[in-house]
Amino acid sequence: MFAHGQTVIQLMEQLAPKHYAVENDKIGLQLGTLNKPVKKILIALDVTDAVVDEAIEQGAELIIAHHAIIYRPLAKLDTSTAAGRLYEKLIKNDIAVYISHTNLDVADGGINDWLADLVGIVPEGRQCLEEVHTDKLYKLVVFVPESHQGQVQEAVWRAGAGQIGNYSNCSFTIKGTGTFIPGEGTTPYIGEEGKLERVDEVRVETIVPHSVHRKTVQAMLKAHPYEEVAYDLYPVDLKGRSFGLGRSGKLKEAITLGELAEQAKRIFDVPAVRVVGPLDRTIHKAAVLGGAGAKYVRHAVFAGADVLITGDIDYHTAHDALAAGMTIIDPGHNIEKVMKQQVADWLNQQLASSKSDTKAIASALNTEPFTFV
Repeated sequence: MFAHGQTVIQLMEQLAPKHYAVENDKIGLQLGTLNKPVKKILIALDVTDAVVDEAIEQGAELIIAHHAIIYRPLAKLDTSTAAGRLYEKLIKNDIAVYISHTNLDVADGGINDWLADLVGIVPEGRQCLEEVHTDKLYKLVVFVPESHQGQVQEAVWRAGAGQIGNYSNCSFTIKGTGTFIPGEGTTPYIGEEGKLERVDEVRVETIVPHSVHRKTVQAMLKAHPYEEVAYDLYPVDLKGRSFGLGRSGKLKEAITLGELAEQAKRIFDVPAVRVVGPLDRTIHKAAVLGGAGAKYVRHAVFAGADVLITGDIDYHTAHDALAAGMTIIDPGHNIEKVMKQQVADWLNQQLASSKSDTKAIASALNTEPFTFV
């Protein structure tokens, strides 16, 4: 059985929620419809004419890409232009295009974490360079019979509730007595229709991040034995977990800038990198940011990094970095291509767990516009 297009995107948005995107970023469905079964998904960095041909050849009904194909409102759709011909080919072949951009950059386990893993930045103590989103926190309060207290707590914890800093499964309980009268037509788990019932219950309180609050409530309701569940969910004035662009942290082993530059060529599969700074400088802590990172030099300095690995560094930014004592390795914007196989693998795992026959494949095309000579 093939997954519906909307189902595929719901999975994708578990990995990269749309609310993680920076303001005004062009993400989401940009062309076509998701209201159809999808047999094959092509994961691409860019949607070029060659990538669309690849999608047609592979029989893909959906392209999930990192870079948008529509950046600003269209005044007209002129199919004599390169962009117009691209849109026309997609429409004629019923191929939808969905964009996951800065939300995939920001996401926990998204592009910047994949890049940090490749560079060798250890997960412990890893931080983002610029905060983009902070998860709001809610307090979930639910009243449950003593017999099902553990069952309900386990359900909400598995859904993502109860995390305070590095502590998990956090909750507070108070015992008390619940009263209710089952109305006409009810099928109560405890009690009889029309009779006042008194039950030994437990008030369970726990913290729930906004990103999982719907999932947590659904899990709680499913685990709770009552036909009508008494619970409260309200916002609290506490700061939740922060998410952002870029990553910084300690390397597994100290290395010289020159050695790290050679490693970058290999791990990012690029023929050359541009380096700013002395090649013999020892690097203990690194920062990485996929795409264009020129404006994040000062963020890397503030993070205490010895090097910033990013793309699209201009001449004056390189001089500013030298003056600030920051070294740079520029392997290009295209290193974000790491997302192709990573997203395909993640989606295939989720689809397989739901017994779907839909498959995701990584585009085999290199969309790097520059040629090194």
